[in-house]
Amino acid sequence: MQGVGPAVCLGNDIDTDLIIAGRYLRTKDRSVWAEHVFEDLDPALAGRLSGAIIVAGRNMGCGSSREQAVVALREAGVVGVVAESFARIFFRNAVNVGLPVIEASVACTDRAFVAFDLDAGWVEVDGERYPARPLSARMVAILRAGGLVPYWRSSR
Repeated sequence: MQGVGPAVCLGNDIDTDLIIAGRYLRTKDRSVWAEHVFEDLDPALAGRLSGAIIVAGRNMGCGSSREQAVVALREAGVVGVVAESFARIFFRNAVNVGLPVIEASVACTDRAFVAFDLDAGWVEVDGERYPARPLSARMVAILRAGGLVPYWRSSR
């Protein structure tokens, strides 16, 4: 599984409340979540996410276990998330909704060209290749299917 897009660089400890503020969770309208993703960090950021790859530092997705955070990113058009490390529940929620997550330590500048290949286990930023922590074959299969529900439906 592969992906390409411009980088949106974030720092360490990006928590789920920063991804989608609790005040927007009164609705189940995912387009509202996508519109307001990262609003408290940078109100203009949501407009840059379609087709982008988020590159973060350590502990991406810490905080609550809300699945809405990864759904908001996917609905905003994020192609994948590269981070040095992830909060474990965020990581699994991302796989479950079909949002590729790649553990790798990379140098990042905003709008750099990012590519990843989950099968080969690498991430490239402006042509410089970095090793990525491999995902299990099952996780890759879930991501290829578009998430856990489509994966289970297709395996019946």
